Amino acid sequence: MQLISWLIAVLLSAGAALWVYKTDKKRVVPYPWVTALLRGLVVFFTVLLVLVPAVVLQKHTVEKPVIVMLQDNSRSAGIALGKDTTQYRADAAQLMERLSAQYKVVQWGFGGAVQEEGIFNFTQPATDISSALTRVQEYYGMQNLGAVILPTDGRFNQGANPLYMQLAMHSPLYTVAMGDSALQKDLRIANVYANKSVTLNAGFEIRADVVAELCGGYAGSISLTEGNTTLATAPVAINNSRYDRSVSFTLKADKPGLHHYSITAPAAEGEKNTGNNRKDIFVEVVDEKKNILIASASPHPDVNAIKDALAGIESYRVTITTADNLPATFAGYDVVVLHGLPSMRNDIAAKLMAARKPVWFILTSQTNLASFNTLHDITGTNILPGQVHDALPLYNTSFNTFTLPQQILTVTDQLPPLTVAWGNIPPLPGGAALFNLKADGGGQSGLWLLQQGVIPSAILAGEGLWRWRLYEYKNFNTHNVIDECIRQTVAFLAANSREKPFTAAMPKYVWRDQEPVSIRAYLLNANNEQINTPDAGITITDSAGRKREFSLERSGNTYFVNIGIWAGGTYTYTAKTIYNGKQLSAGGSFAVETVPVELMDQGADYAMLYSLAKKYNGGFTTAPAINTLYDSITRNERIKPVIQTNTETVPFVDRKWYFFIILLLAVAEWLLRKYWLAQ
Repeated sequence: MQLISWLIAVLLSAGAALWVYKTDKKRVVPYPWVTALLRGLVVFFTVLLVLVPAVVLQKHTVEKPVIVMLQDNSRSAGIALGKDTTQYRADAAQLMERLSAQYKVVQWGFGGAVQEEGIFNFTQPATDISSALTRVQEYYGMQNLGAVILPTDGRFNQGANPLYMQLAMHSPLYTVAMGDSALQKDLRIANVYANKSVTLNAGFEIRADVVAELCGGYAGSISLTEGNTTLATAPVAINNSRYDRSVSFTLKADKPGLHHYSITAPAAEGEKNTGNNRKDIFVEVVDEKKNILIASASPHPDVNAIKDALAGIESYRVTITTADNLPATFAGYDVVVLHGLPSMRNDIAAKLMAARKPVWFILTSQTNLASFNTLHDITGTNILPGQVHDALPLYNTSFNTFTLPQQILTVTDQLPPLTVAWGNIPPLPGGAALFNLKADGGGQSGLWLLQQGVIPSAILAGEGLWRWRLYEYKNFNTHNVIDECIRQTVAFLAANSREKPFTAAMPKYVWRDQEPVSIRAYLLNANNEQINTPDAGITITDSAGRKREFSLERSGNTYFVNIGIWAGGTYTYTAKTIYNGKQLSAGGSFAVETVPVELMDQGADYAMLYSLAKKYNGGFTTAPAINTLYDSITRNERIKPVIQTNTETVPFVDRKWYFFIILLLAVAEWLLRKYWLAQ
């Protein structure tokens, strides 16, 4: 259409110029072609203004490919490089300088989090490869991401396994192995097991896994200590290059409170990595048992699974019943587990609300969902009664309400589906999801959820726990992961049960030394309504008696404070407020464990890094050969510039100079004609 308009403008202007030329020639104008040209231009620009009010301009820009250097800046990466750190820094800097001549080069470091500065100091206390790759994809995925270079030892201790991630990354990934894949002499305490809480004067066991590589001929004693006191020892003699055994200690809980135990293995001769020769564990000794009620709509194997998981915990007194034999009141129980309740036949909503006890809902095909919806504070819940389907669990890698075994990701991938009602449970207010649903691919709907509040609660939106325990035992010869999920859920509810008008509680009582500690407090008025009108404060006391005070901030209708990161050790806290002229206080204890996660494994995981590079169509090399990536990247035909075309519509009416040109041409013709005809 614009081409026709331009042709019309040219024809009209040519016609006008020809007419003026012939007319002025008859008038004996000295230079008729000049006036004809001026008239033609005036007509051309004027017609163009009418027929083509705007012109479309295209601007072309060349966008260089982005090369992201994603450097593992964790402690283990620095240890893996050893004395080669200086040479590696120089080689990496040379590679980045050569690549920057053709590409846009971005350098990021990562450990537990991504950083843009200080990427070669190797001080990060954790390694999360999956989150770092996700950050790159989110930030540069919509740009011309040419390639990602990932120098790392491949040892991750946070986040998901990067091999199992499904990133929508179409750019090649080049992995650089930092360190040697060969095993080194190492003796370590791999894992420590004990009940989180035991009853006063009861006996309990602490068990530790001792793992050794290339330590043949070692003989020593594994010691169990509390403070400066050695409580027990266990001899260890290693005859082979590979050693993997468990040692066990039996203790008596003779003093209530939170106890900090350490299990230590003396270093082997020539062992370089001694940071993993010690592991801490915390056990709470309580002077009374918690009463746990497990009630089901009808007999179900899930009930036995929960009972077996809680067996052996001396601090629990477990009662099992069905809906037909429910107690008259729940007042005598600290935690209530409801499997398929409330049901259509047994609507216990009123009884449960009157008791105000922490409750774990396990939804089944018998659950009365309408009644269930009156017993929680979740908004946006949409569950269809009577419609069920099978759904797989998706572990929430950011879950930190309590600590679970490191094998949880591996075990979760092998679990069968649960039978779940159709619908959606959004995240709980003030809560967290241990598992989400994997059925819809997005994992946004909650499957196993926990919520703090005046009345703490937990929800498992499906049935089939017994199958999970069977599959874990079939594939891994243990029930440890699933049992720990059950135990920790019950412990979470038991620890947060509240009878007083003012209470303070933590989502967990054992924290790692690299995570911020948070505390929430609750105040109830005479009508059992949650309020936070008066000011409140909290005092933290360490084992040496040193105190630090904090103000509790108002959060919704509760109190909350993040007291930051604390050194390893045991602490007590006391929260205080004044309400209706009375001073109210609440307290508890917590522990911070020092976990040298970066020192738990040694060497580089070449197999994982090679597989990761192959998955994303990249390449694999080692740190001394990092400069070979220059040829690999520059010869990759997929890594090329992108030409961006920006189209802009420019209206003539907005250009004042355009009208000035038309006026100037018209005035010039008029002045020339006046001058020549006056001669």
